[in-house]
Amino acid sequence: MSQRLDRINELMKREISTVVQRDFEFKNVLVTISDVEITDDLREGKVFVSVLGGSAQPVLDKLNASKGPIQSRVAKRVTLRCTPVLTFREDSSAQRGVDVINLLEEVDKLPTAPEVDEED
Repeated sequence: MSQRLDRINELMKREISTVVQRDFEFKNVLVTISDVEITDDLREGKVFVSVLGGSAQPVLDKLNASKGPIQSRVAKRVTLRCTPVLTFREDSSAQRGVDVINLLEEVDKLPTAPEVDEED
């Protein structure tokens, strides 16, 4: 991925986060924009959303239903030759990370074979 595209992804992530934080209210859940992936032609963008404390589907439904106004607000602050069409998706990487840590803790509790001294 090019440095330019990396900078655009970070800029879009920051601006989308600002719009979601300022214009949307979600009860009893913490919503975070964790990553943005814009295609090379800048036409489409995947926005990965982390939801803690509840179900992600209502949050994603609300964001996808409001993607037009979100794109408009972002376009006013970010000057690109075209504003990417955004789709919001669940980012479950935090949950996968917790699952891996839990598995590692379980493996650590398993009995191990006794150490063998290597004496000739």
